[in-house]
Amino acid sequence: MTKAEIVSQIHLKTGVEKIVAAACVDAFVEAVSASLEAKEHVYMRGFGTFLLKTRKEKLGRNITANTSLVIPEHQIVSFKPSKKLAVRIK
Repeated sequence: MTKAEIVSQIHLKTGVEKIVAAACVDAFVEAVSASLEAKEHVYMRGFGTFLLKTRKEKLGRNITANTSLVIPEHQIVSFKPSKKLAVRIK
C-alpha cells in the first residue's frame, strides 16, 4: 500500500478532503520520525510499537574486492505488532 492509497482510504472512511488526509499522514510520519530521532519508542495501543534496536559491531566482507571490513554498531528502526494485530494477521 502506498501513501496515496492510505490517503484515499482515510478520505473514503472519514469523508475528510484528500488534502486534509494527506496532511494528517504527513504529520503522523513526521511525529514518529521525530520521536525515533530523539531515541524514544512510539507506542500505539492496538497497533504496535516502533522502536530502535542496536545492532552490534560485526565483520563484513566485500566479495568484489575480496576484503574484510568492520561494520560499526548502529541503530535500526523496528516494528513490533500488538497482540491484536498479530492475531488479525495470522
